[in-house]
Amino acid sequence: MYHHVKKLMYTVRVDEPDPKFGNMLLEQFGGANGELAAAMQYSIQGMNCEDPGRKDLLMDIGTEELSHLEIVGTLARLHLKPLKSVREEAEVDPLIAIAGGGGINLFNSMGNPWTADYLKITGELDVDLRSNIAAEARAKIVYERLIDFCRDPGTKDALQFLMTREITHMRAFSLALETMGKPPLSVGAIAPTPKLVNQYFNDSTGEGDHGEVDTRGAWNEGEQWEFVEAPAFQGMKPGKVEGAAIHAQSAPLEGSKAIQEVLIDQLRDLLHAEKQLLKALPKMEKAARSRQLQTLLQTHLHETEVQAERLTECLKILGAPARVKPCKGMAGLIEEGEEVMSEAKKKDDASADIALIGAALRVEHYEIAAYMTVRNLALQLSQPQIAHLLTLSLGEEQNAGQLLDQVSQPLMSVARMPLAVA
Repeated sequence: MYHHVKKLMYTVRVDEPDPKFGNMLLEQFGGANGELAAAMQYSIQGMNCEDPGRKDLLMDIGTEELSHLEIVGTLARLHLKPLKSVREEAEVDPLIAIAGGGGINLFNSMGNPWTADYLKITGELDVDLRSNIAAEARAKIVYERLIDFCRDPGTKDALQFLMTREITHMRAFSLALETMGKPPLSVGAIAPTPKLVNQYFNDSTGEGDHGEVDTRGAWNEGEQWEFVEAPAFQGMKPGKVEGAAIHAQSAPLEGSKAIQEVLIDQLRDLLHAEKQLLKALPKMEKAARSRQLQTLLQTHLHETEVQAERLTECLKILGAPARVKPCKGMAGLIEEGEEVMSEAKKKDDASADIALIGAALRVEHYEIAAYMTVRNLALQLSQPQIAHLLTLSLGEEQNAGQLLDQVSQPLMSVARMPLAVA
């Protein structure tokens, strides 16, 4: 909740209005580095922030920036006041004088309208705090330049006040970032590619007329750096560029150990599901009435045997014992299937097979969801061999589901036919 206190944070005094300087001040009113942009950026970041302490910081400074906006707006209005009545002064900026009545508006010093594109909001608190520190630094420089061009002592005092507060905010944001305990280059959740992150690419070569002199410094030499000479020419013919090659392999996710544990757990659950199905499919094949459905279930039995072998291979690749975890979901589906087969004994062939196909489709969709999950986990862990094996099984499950649906269509037509009357 905001409350307007009817006095400025800093009392503004303008002894000698200067319309041209008033126009310059609009840069800090509606410009990219101005007070409105800062107020909106920090406030919206604060609204998005889940951290109570840093949320309070962002909302406090966002609110103060609104106060600064009022100070800058008052300064600009006082300097622009002659545009309301003096023709010669109005010629300084017809847009302000004619369209705006000699007052301020949400424009920068060039008359460009304020835009939300000025705001830097990512939803990552540490990234946003770094953006805020940079924003305060830019605003500080703008205030310095305004002070340099200012002739009015009272205005200079107000600008000095505002400039000083930018440093205060920089300090607060910097300390808030520091207390998060994140290293300076730790951004987001995905770790940078090892080795590649420490490579400096020398993308300019030659001296004199053929290019600027290559320079070395802390930014490209030392133990932490690997210097890559002319990376653009690597692999090109003729000739070969000497030196380090680019390390372009993918980087693992931070927390990949936890993801691998989930993958192993899911693979063991799925392995038990397939082993249960190996026992259930022969019973389903025997219960099927149509030859087409029997053949389909027999084919899928062979596929299931291979799928169980693939799951064992996946666990082996991960260095995990191929033991099972009880899969209660498949156990429940198989139990339902046994009920369907028991009840089918009293039904005609078409109705019995339709009910059996329904039970089989439930199993297939359960397995499709399971294989899709483990395949995606393998992709996240950059395990292409495992992902390939699981994709093969996923494709077989999806194909089996489609074939079951195809077999059911003519059976449904038969089931709808009226009984013959003798």
